[in-house]
Amino acid sequence: MLETGIKAPDFSLPDQNGEIHTLEEYKGKKVILYFYPKDNTPGCTKQACNFGELYPQFQEKGAVVIGISKDSVASHKKFEEKYGLPFLLLSDTELTCIKAYDVWQEKKNYGKTSMGVVRTTYLINEEGIIVKAFEKVNAEENPSQMLGALAR
Repeated sequence: MLETGIKAPDFSLPDQNGEIHTLEEYKGKKVILYFYPKDNTPGCTKQACNFGELYPQFQEKGAVVIGISKDSVASHKKFEEKYGLPFLLLSDTELTCIKAYDVWQEKKNYGKTSMGVVRTTYLINEEGIIVKAFEKVNAEENPSQMLGALAR
């Protein structure tokens, strides 16, 4: 996990519509950048839907929400449409951004060890500096936690 107080690594990734986005284009806004393991899994769906429900409140606070996983653009599009998600889902199939943000780590599941995305959320300020970092977050509670972090 990256430390707070450092410049957030820039990225250039396609969203669920195939349009390329960079962190640089959100300068002047707060960015909630959340990394999640996989579209359409129970935890990831809860997290995304809760971010979706709270999205108007994030917008009121001048923040954008961006979800990133290693799923394809097509997978993200289906996920967005199925749940009516109002925010960007970026596809990082090459793991460049996922690795730059240090969320590609060894995970243990049912005694099996494998590499995967550790659910992590960063709050990036208007100047592109990481001001909060939350590792191994609770998928369901994370959106409310981030809304609280914006208020501080």
